[in-house]
Amino acid sequence: MDTKTSFENLRKYCEKETFKGWDPYDGLNSWVIQKTPLGKSRFFRLAWIQLFKRNPINLRPIFGITKDYNPKGLGLFLMGYCNLYKKDPNTTYLEKIIFLAEKIIKLQTKGYSGACWGYNFDWQARAFFQPKYTPTVVATTFIADALIEAYEITKNDSYLDVAISASKFVLNDLNRSYNDEGDFTFSYSPIDKTQVYNAGLLGAKLLSLVYKYTKDDNLLVCAKSVASYVCKKQNEDGSWAYGTLSFHQWIDNFHTGYNLECLKIYQDVSGDFTFSSNIDKGMNYYLNTFFTEDGMSKYYNNQTYPIDVHAPAQLVVTLFRNHKIDQNKELVHRVLQWTIDNMQTRKGYFIYQKRKLVSSKIPYIRWAQGWMFYALSFYNLNDE
Repeated sequence: MDTKTSFENLRKYCEKETFKGWDPYDGLNSWVIQKTPLGKSRFFRLAWIQLFKRNPINLRPIFGITKDYNPKGLGLFLMGYCNLYKKDPNTTYLEKIIFLAEKIIKLQTKGYSGACWGYNFDWQARAFFQPKYTPTVVATTFIADALIEAYEITKNDSYLDVAISASKFVLNDLNRSYNDEGDFTFSYSPIDKTQVYNAGLLGAKLLSLVYKYTKDDNLLVCAKSVASYVCKKQNEDGSWAYGTLSFHQWIDNFHTGYNLECLKIYQDVSGDFTFSSNIDKGMNYYLNTFFTEDGMSKYYNNQTYPIDVHAPAQLVVTLFRNHKIDQNKELVHRVLQWTIDNMQTRKGYFIYQKRKLVSSKIPYIRWAQGWMFYALSFYNLNDE
């Protein structure tokens, strides 16, 4: 199946589902967690999430977990329709842009300095617990980016105003961690103090995107500080660990792609080439490490499985943002073709991970459908 047919089949599936669905991490929405004492145990919450995430059998209907809107997923779809509209400005795409933008704005998490968004489920990570709709820099940045694109198409000032407001959340509500040189990075959310490198850089990306409209120099000062903090954590071979904690020392595919995308956006907006060598070194490591000759997208630098649909999706976006799709066209085509052939179902949706033995075919809306819709829209936009 070619990429255009794949994209069209995926679009039809997502529209039929009205952009609602399950998520790999939504297990804590179950009544077992919400209405029994078991939900008070950190260990049980971690185990319960893994049970639902890894199980090829979908237990969600049995345990009361329903399909729902995921704000970040809606942001991915919104950006996808904006890209479609740029290529083919028709009213159907415009209607979807308006629907998604309005829905996203209604799903804001209130009580913070600016617009922000979280996930539609409680989430227990090893480092911290986040209640449902706790805002994160990751979700907020993807959504603000999409709202800016929606503004450029519709000229609806409210979309831009909300995106600009999101920069205040990043600046005022996220915790900061400093190095000895005075550089800092942002936390993942207002309720943790972790230093996850891609999360900090996504905050810098949002500030850079908003700077284009406000010309507030403080935004670029802060963005540069985060870029400097993260680039000083880059390994000599061009790689980055996920974060600073002892159990965050893995090196993976799509978070590396995030880092390269965000650094390039800061560079393009600011005209500051301080980190160009970090981008070049990181890009060489990324392209030479995470993709096989067959087109498989390795999850880790030293391990192929599970093959996660997020990785090939982020490849397209990373190269698009770095203006490198054309010079890596053969690689992108090979990776997308393998992903379509091996991870897209006859119903049009993608599975989120392919494992050595048994793969789950549960249709996750954010992690798989949102991401492949997002990626294929950028590929479609680049394919003139």
